[in-house]
Parts: sequence; C-alpha cells; structure tokens
Amino acid sequence: MEAVPARARAYVAGLVVATLCCLLPLPETHAPCWAVVLLAALYAGGEQAAARRRFAGTFYPVLLAGAFLLPPPAAALVPLPGALLSRVEQRPYALRRIRRAAQLALAVWVAGRVHEALGGREAVLTPDFPYVLVAAGAAVLAFCLALTALEGGILALAERVPVRRAWRGLFVRSLAPVAVHGLAGLMMAVLWRSPYGPVAALLVLLPMCVSWWVFAQSHRERAAHRATIRALVQAVDIKDGYTRGHSERVGQASMMIARELGMDDARVEVLRFAGILHDVGKLGVPTRLLRKDGPLTPEERRVIELHPEYGHEMVRGIGFLGEARAAVLHHHERLDGSGYPYGLMGSQIPESARVVAVADAFDAMTSTRSYRRARPVPAALEELGRCAGAQFDPRMVAALVRALAREGWHPAVTADEEHPGAPAPPTTDREGARR
Repeated sequence: MEAVPARARAYVAGLVVATLCCLLPLPETHAPCWAVVLLAALYAGGEQAAARRRFAGTFYPVLLAGAFLLPPPAAALVPLPGALLSRVEQRPYALRRIRRAAQLALAVWVAGRVHEALGGREAVLTPDFPYVLVAAGAAVLAFCLALTALEGGILALAERVPVRRAWRGLFVRSLAPVAVHGLAGLMMAVLWRSPYGPVAALLVLLPMCVSWWVFAQSHRERAAHRATIRALVQAVDIKDGYTRGHSERVGQASMMIARELGMDDARVEVLRFAGILHDVGKLGVPTRLLRKDGPLTPEERRVIELHPEYGHEMVRGIGFLGEARAAVLHHHERLDGSGYPYGLMGSQIPESARVVAVADAFDAMTSTRSYRRARPVPAALEELGRCAGAQFDPRMVAALVRALAREGWHPAVTADEEHPGAPAPPTTDREGARR
C-alpha cells in the first residue's frame, strides 16, 4: 500500500476530522486527568508488550473500561497514544498508525455515547445489576459496529476489496471476541468504582493476558503450517520451472470459486491450501518428465499420473489441511469417470477436488507452458464451459466465470519467454497429464 489511493487518503483525513470533532467538548467534561492518563498508559504499555511478544489481538478491555468510566470525549483519548506508537508491519507507517488511532477513538466515542445515553455510568457507580449489563452490552455492540464499519471502509478504498465483500463477515467474526473483552472491561469499571479502587481493576487483565498468550501460541502454530506449505510449494516450483507460480494462482482461483459459492471463511482458507498444494506430488516425478518438450510416451504419462497419489501420501498426516487432502488426491478425476487415479464419477468426487480441478485447468490454459502458448482468458473460459458436465462441475465453472467478471484476472506468464520460436504442440491429453 505504498502508493496510497487519493480516496484512501481522503478517507483517513475524514476519520481524523471526525475524531477532532469528538474531542472538541473535552474541556467541558471535567474528566479526571489522572484516570485518562492511567488508562492511556495501560493501553499503550499493553500494546507494546503484545507487539514484542507477538501476541495477537489488542487491549480492548482497557478501551471499553474507559468508555464505561469516562465521558465520551475523554474516553476517545485513551487509545490515541498506544495506537500512534504501535508497531506497523507495512508502509506507509504513519498513515496506518493515524488511521488505526482515529478508528479506535471513534469506536470508543460511539460506545461511550451509547453507554452514557442509557445511564450506564450511574449503573456502574451503584452498581445496578442486571441493568448495568444491558447498558454495557449495548455499548459493546455499538463499539463493534463502529469498528467493523470503519475497517470495511478502508478495505474497500485502500486495499481495493470489492464493496460487496469489504464488510462481509467482519461484524460476525469480531462480535464474540469483543463481547468477551467488553465483559472484562465492565468488570474493570465496577472494581474501579468499588472501595478497592483502580488497583483491583487491574487484576482483571491477568486472565485476559493468559488467554492472549494461548491465542498467540495458536497463531504461531498457524504460521508454522503456512511456512511448511510454502516450503513444499517452493520445492515444486524449483523442480518444475515452467509452472513456477502456478500453485499460488490455483490457490487464488480456488479461493475465488469457494467465495462465490458462499462457503465460510474457514473452508475458503482450506480450499486455498488445496489449490496451493494440488501438485505437491510432482516432487515424486522424475524432473526430466516434467521438463520434457516433446510428447509424452504412454509409460511417461502413467508415471506423471501418479503425482496425485504421491501428493496425498505427502500431506495425509497434516491434520489442519482437512478436505484439502482429498482435493490433492482427486483433482484429476472427471465427472464422466474417465479421470484418474480412481475413475470416480459425479458426486463421488469430493467437492474440494471439483473446485481445484476447475482452478487448475483455468490457470494451466492461461499460462504458457513448455508444450504450448497461453490462451486468452475468454478462450479458457469458453473451453471450461465446453467441458462442463463431462470433465468439470458446471457449478464450479459458473462460479469462476462470475468471480472473474467481477474481479478480473491477471495471469502471470510462468514459462521462459526467451525462445518464442519453440514448438508448442496443442495436445489436450498432454495438458491433462502435465497439470
């Protein structure tokens, strides 16, 4: 995001202006400065510690405690120092920090306004149970809505995510974690107002820190999984240079099909892994066959057709791949039963394999190989449509066509372009064996 679109810069500028407007009444609130400073320092310190330890998430309980304890303009100050000093992985660093600070400040302000309008501050002071839970729940819901609305806006404007997908699932995914953080924030606020004071309120963060540590361990485990997958794919790319980048593009196309079919995010991720790993079995195929320029003999073709089984053996023990393992094994099956390795027909072929089969064929046709030149995207889609029902699942083909019509496709040329006069026999059987 180094070349930030002008509309994204305007969006961030609008967030900053809105934040300043929320802070304007601050002198009239008579909020205790020591409480604002303490909460802001606690949030900033927690964010810095989490960044150093590579914990996932953020210290929302502190922000929500501020919304429950302070007037909205004062509560909006709490996230600013921590967000402006936070660690940022990508450029432009300053713009990303400013955007994050403004988003959090606005979300806390909205939560504070809702909580105040419902009389939540008085309920915390009493404390008035169960009404205090109603006011806090409404504030947490408002906080989550504001945060996801602002996050979706930057995704659509800066990251060029299609508008219909920019907000999809953001609120649902964040509601449960934010609700837990909101309960911890409410406990902090109640203890803060109790005779035991702020020191007792800080004890609420101890179990939260334990949960963050557990989540960080899970995050590291997922990172290790991705590193394993990258290593396998790089090994395939090195061995078969003509298909370099093919695995990542098949993963991307599989993900586009899965999203178009309305699959949930977890399954979309698994199908992306399936696309990326579908050719991992080529590590067991002799390199001379993968790089051969002439036609394959029947014996050579049979050797190459073993790669789905080789791949399945390689990944069968990797539990987190789930149904991706079936896609690795069956992505060369055909609906009419003439595919390999087992000649499955129709619905006998796992859905994940049917998705990857279409993604694999599409990228194979739109990429230059050692044995033929790339086809234009419209020609590749026409060929997929012609083969739908016999070789490919028509649902998957239609989903890919819809996704490409909306998002487009920019296929990379994976072959060596230094020899444009090289022979390129257009043999369909060969394409089926080499994919």
